Amino acid sequence: MKALVVYESMFGNTKTIAEAIAVGMSETIDAECVEVGGAPVSPEGFDLLVVGGPTHQFGLSRPDSRKGATSETEEPLVSQGIGIREWLRILAKAAGDAAATFDTSIRKPNLPGSAARGAQKRLKRLGYRIVMPAEIFHVEGTTGPITDGELERARTWGRDVAVAVR
Repeated sequence: MKALVVYESMFGNTKTIAEAIAVGMSETIDAECVEVGGAPVSPEGFDLLVVGGPTHQFGLSRPDSRKGATSETEEPLVSQGIGIREWLRILAKAAGDAAATFDTSIRKPNLPGSAARGAQKRLKRLGYRIVMPAEIFHVEGTTGPITDGELERARTWGRDVAVAVR
């Protein structure tokens, strides 16, 4: 069994969470982690697709929200090309392949919206079988850092997702 973790990341937090998820998954199955700009649009050979990105303006990022992210840091953005939203538009349809989604979001009570839930809806429409509810991992501010305990929680979630498809 093989999994592909596809992520979009602005400041590196979502990338770090994606890598932790892949580490957790690799305890049970083979897992590969790739930035969305290098992700295949027809993920053949993978039994599980895990997709994640940062929540921007209450959902999946858009070109304008990614452009706005550049003003938040002097460092280059991790994902400089397409985002998860655009990649899902060109992703091949599935025939019941397993999938799960995650996002990173600022830890604030009752903050609406989720990139993970948006990606999950799109994957369902493409015929993917969702094996776990969309998961949110928290960061402390727009550029981070990742909230204490979230990396371990991401590894555990990755392991749980891998077990769910075995």
